[in-house]
Amino acid sequence: MPAATAAPKRAAAYPGLPRVEIKTEFGPIVIALETKRAPITANNFLRYVDTHKFDGTVFYRAARGKSHPEWGLIQGGIDTDIRKSFFPIKHEPTSVTGLRHLDGTVSMARNKPGSAMGDFFITLGPAPGLDADGDYVGYAAFGHVVSGMEIARRILAMPTYPGGLSLATMGQTIRKPVKIISARRLP
Repeated sequence: MPAATAAPKRAAAYPGLPRVEIKTEFGPIVIALETKRAPITANNFLRYVDTHKFDGTVFYRAARGKSHPEWGLIQGGIDTDIRKSFFPIKHEPTSVTGLRHLDGTVSMARNKPGSAMGDFFITLGPAPGLDADGDYVGYAAFGHVVSGMEIARRILAMPTYPGGLSLATMGQTIRKPVKIISARRLP
């Protein structure tokens, strides 16, 4: 199996990292958080988990690759709902954390660097264009899917609207967003 499509490592491969179960209407996705390598971003995510702000939210975006439609990203979270948001956090680029956007990477969504709050995405397939490179600060990776990639693939395959709110997200809004029932730390 090529490295780009290899299944993410299991929880045992990430000893000592906090894990979170994102329970969706399709089943659970479990992620391990890089609290030592990306402490600002991972702890921001845990703050949303611990205050139950992801409960009842949705995965609302499925951005599929043009040449590889099985690759892309799914995005979910508070969807800019100010009532559920905390203040934006400082950007932690991959050039600082050493993390990369590979298959199963969890990263913060944002408009500009330093604007990330409570929206996140999961990559399906390699996404090196999301990593920091030179003057481009990229996105803040902070975790890895350890189980549930089949759920993420199912969400990526959901039908989307042909239009969009911007050229950047044209055709990526999921017609029937996938409910996030809860997000909880695992023991």
